[in-house]
Amino acid sequence: MSLGLVTEMTKGTEPEHMVDFKEGVELLKNEYPEKALVKLRRAFESDKHNPYYISFLGLSMARAEQKWDQALELCETAVQLKRKEIQFHMNLIEVCALAGLRDKTLDKLDSAWRLFGDDARLKRARSKVVKRQAPVLPFLERNHFLNRELGKLRHRVLKRLDR
Repeated sequence: MSLGLVTEMTKGTEPEHMVDFKEGVELLKNEYPEKALVKLRRAFESDKHNPYYISFLGLSMARAEQKWDQALELCETAVQLKRKEIQFHMNLIEVCALAGLRDKTLDKLDSAWRLFGDDARLKRARSKVVKRQAPVLPFLERNHFLNRELGKLRHRVLKRLDR
């Protein structure tokens, strides 16, 4: 029996809630949060203790309905259930950002950073949240070496002054 035949035979045996979940995540990825919400809600209803269902339902709820409190609660629950899953932290960070909770977003980013270290997804998320200061020398481009080095120096000085 070939692998392709086995795959075809087992394709229909996947539980419906798993199919709903996969389709819901795909819809979220493709920017269809309302359609994703229907699928993810159905998956969640079949297994209310699955942290994957909980987290992605929260994210889709935030994107589709702007129900910030419910979405935050769901995403925080998923993080509590499975702390070592970076995607749950990313979903929570996105919900905080969508809700306009800048300080909470930064707090969640910092705690994820402590857990997972120098992850590219966390860097991208932080760059979207943190507002950059104007270049030190505005007549030079931002990426000019003088602006980069003087900007680092300014950052260190301001950080020391905040202590």
